[in-house]
Amino acid sequence: MMTVTSRTLAARMQRLMHGLRGTCKPLGLAALLLVLALPAHAERIKDLAQVGGVRGNALVGYGLVVGLDGSGDRTSQAPFTVQSLKNMLGELGVNVPPNVNPQLKNVAAVAIHAELPPFAKPGQTIDITVSSIGNAISLRGGSLLMAPLKGADGQVYAIAQGNLVVGGFGAQGKDGSRVSVNVPSVGRIPGGATVERTLPDVFGASGEITLNLHQNDFTTVARMVAALNNAFGEGAARAVDGVTVAVQAPSDQGARIGLLARIENIELSPGTAPARVVVNSRTGTVVIGSQVRVSPAAIAHGSLTVTINEATQVSQPNALGGGQTVTAPQSTITASNEGSRMFRFDGGTTLDEIVRAVNEVGAAPGDLIAILEALKQAGALSAELEVI
Repeated sequence: MMTVTSRTLAARMQRLMHGLRGTCKPLGLAALLLVLALPAHAERIKDLAQVGGVRGNALVGYGLVVGLDGSGDRTSQAPFTVQSLKNMLGELGVNVPPNVNPQLKNVAAVAIHAELPPFAKPGQTIDITVSSIGNAISLRGGSLLMAPLKGADGQVYAIAQGNLVVGGFGAQGKDGSRVSVNVPSVGRIPGGATVERTLPDVFGASGEITLNLHQNDFTTVARMVAALNNAFGEGAARAVDGVTVAVQAPSDQGARIGLLARIENIELSPGTAPARVVVNSRTGTVVIGSQVRVSPAAIAHGSLTVTINEATQVSQPNALGGGQTVTAPQSTITASNEGSRMFRFDGGTTLDEIVRAVNEVGAAPGDLIAILEALKQAGALSAELEVI
């Protein structure tokens, strides 16, 4: 995106006015307004918020994968697989004696999970993920037998069944050696579950539609209310809190959908993100927001290098003395503080200047974390320091 400064804009205006000499005044005014109408950063409400109540719901289930090529559960270590197989065969009219424990290697007990999308109707299909919960080596080539998927309320919302698609590969030798590529104990079944029950309708439960921001920001809420009132009339929208905006909606379901179609495409300029520095102490990743500023401060940061040399001294006695040879360890420790430099931050220092100054002194990500923590403790860092 090209940035237009005030000096560049003034030069353009002078060239434009020079070229408009001798033309009619209305044309010159229209062209001037066209130059002044610079594009502003705007985002759709669809990208900033979600409609209250329109959400997915997690489903979970338990089942058996059969048809494996000897890579299933070792039933001696996974007794629940045998129990599940006996229960399933009993429901199908096959009676297995209680004292018989079939040692099968082509069956695996699995957990199934999926997400039921909003407004899902009976007969529609959803994708499912199947994961081994026993000691199966691989689920490649297996088929999931019919298994119910339940929601948090204990009700069955979908039935899963189908052939697995496994991206990983695993092989094991008789001596216990094993080679595995990716994760062969997890697979997916596209469209592997059929929806059997609809979710309760919360979309038309009240006379208002609520819009919940993805991130708490009072400025964005105020601008969203202003944009909605400008589009639908004063009083059409109101701010509930720093996340939620309520919009008056008709009782007719079709009219609500049409209203939402208009709402989600309204554009507005969201509030700027808060000044924040996020540090991952495990990986050394540092993310500095564009709003971060530093007050006047001087920093000296050097690398302390400690070297330890281990050596062994041998004491050889005189041959006539009858003594014994003795060895004694000797350690030499040296410490040096090389490359120590001091750099200064002026008031209002920006992100680019911070990164440039740290790079000039050759500081590693770990050094940058230490510098930022010291600036925060000194009160010179005008930002939230978040360690994850």
